[in-house]
Amino acid sequence: MAIKKNIAVLASGRGTNFEALARACQHPDFPAELKILVVNVPDAPVLARADNYGITTAVVDHRQFRKRKDFEAEVIRVLEPHGIDLVCLAGFNRILTGCFLERFPMRIMNIHPSLLPAFAGLQGLEVHRAVIEYGVKVTGCTVHFVTGDLDAGPIIVQRAIPVRDEDTPESLAVRVLVEEHQAYPLAVRLFCEDRLILAGRRVLVRAQ
Repeated sequence: MAIKKNIAVLASGRGTNFEALARACQHPDFPAELKILVVNVPDAPVLARADNYGITTAVVDHRQFRKRKDFEAEVIRVLEPHGIDLVCLAGFNRILTGCFLERFPMRIMNIHPSLLPAFAGLQGLEVHRAVIEYGVKVTGCTVHFVTGDLDAGPIIVQRAIPVRDEDTPESLAVRVLVEEHQAYPLAVRLFCEDRLILAGRRVLVRAQ
């Protein structure tokens, strides 16, 4: 089997997508090893999930830094000893700047609870509320590369579900989250198997 790539997760909250990645990495045939979780919120619930999987954690509290670039430089310093090939954002509530993006060019992924570019810039239940208010018939989630433009990086994986007449923002969030937990590990697998080809804004998937 090929050498596994090292991934890091940056998170701020509950961490269900972190757990989906941690669970995937437990499989012997998964081409990634989750080396470290970095959080910017000292009491983030995701830390307990990481403990359950025996994954190294680090807290870099953004409130301790006057400038965003100093916070990002510290995160980079924490990641460097782990030889990180891919950074995965999982409910990370900070917008990354060029300082961080240049360190990991096209090696940062994020997941958004809509079919981007629809509803870009919205978060959490805001997305699902907007989906229902607009009368959208199909929604889902998107895994994309992170660039300097919010929620606008090249799309890697999308998964879609129908919007039901009886859906509420809460019920829709639950069903979309199920798709997120499938989409994110798939996107990471494709990256770590060197199957993603960037062609302009398009991400092509090379056959195995």
